[in-house]
Amino acid sequence: MDSAIGMSTTFDFDSWVNQQLARVESALQDWVSDEAVADSEHHAPAELIAAMRYAVLDGGKRLRPLLVLATFDAVCGGLCEDYLSHEENADEAARRGAPDGVARSEKPSIAALRAACAVELIHAYSLVHDDMPCMDNDVLRRGKPTVHVQFGEAQALLAGDALQALAFELLTPDDASVGAGRQARLCRLLARSAGCAGMAGGQAIDLASVGQYLTESQLREMHKLKTGALLQASVMMGAACGETTQHAKQALLRFGAAIGLAFQVVDDILDVTADLATLGKTPGKDAQHDKPTYVSLMGLAAATAYAQQLKAQALESLAGSGLVNTQALQGLTHMVVDRCC
Repeated sequence: MDSAIGMSTTFDFDSWVNQQLARVESALQDWVSDEAVADSEHHAPAELIAAMRYAVLDGGKRLRPLLVLATFDAVCGGLCEDYLSHEENADEAARRGAPDGVARSEKPSIAALRAACAVELIHAYSLVHDDMPCMDNDVLRRGKPTVHVQFGEAQALLAGDALQALAFELLTPDDASVGAGRQARLCRLLARSAGCAGMAGGQAIDLASVGQYLTESQLREMHKLKTGALLQASVMMGAACGETTQHAKQALLRFGAAIGLAFQVVDDILDVTADLATLGKTPGKDAQHDKPTYVSLMGLAAATAYAQQLKAQALESLAGSGLVNTQALQGLTHMVVDRCC
């Protein structure tokens, strides 16, 4: 990671990532289970739970959850470590105080962890559906057979549906850990990013664009919806778990837009430069299916330069946000782009 990141020498990015990944994995293990979704009268079918767990556990970069938690770090202004323990009791939380605008009964870290897992469930559901024969017809994902290959198309479709529903259930716990207003804001952010004006809309454009020529503006709009919307929502959901200024929110919106597009540009580059072991999915699929990409439109060198330009935009947005605890967000920005260039 280069020196331009501007991190404090006391911040250990790798350690931070490992700590957050452990929290997310543990929470997903707990929440994507029959014990978590069952009630006194109903249990989910075992095969459906197995397909859901297969789709979401033990794989993936977890970039979206990391963005949620890194943004939560940033808006907490360095206080968030006070809120990250599941075992912290209410008296201790009250003694320490809560961030401005957060009710004493709320637990901001719990809201952030639930938001992090919810956005990963939406991402996982989208991959399950995108991989199916009616969409991209992929047989490998995260280095293993795709869900429809492993469980059949019908079970894969249902697993995706169930993961999507579970995401919103996670955002609406029936205790006081996430206030009603915060629940509504988080649900709206996630729903907007996943729906027809977000991820689903972008996928529709993608399917309609096979074999077509797209201008750079059209390609950018497609990826802004298909990939960028959920990444940007991850950032804004992290912000929504705490409280911050309108100025900072606008800067985070710009940051989310830049890193969302940078991720897709890098993905396009890796599709032509990386191997199966690196990608965890079949390389060269975009060219095989005659899909427009940043590499096919701009060429490899120009696409690589554009990814670096977007990284600079993202870091500039953070620098102008007024937030002082952005080291984790800076680190993720470098992680997204530097994996290819």
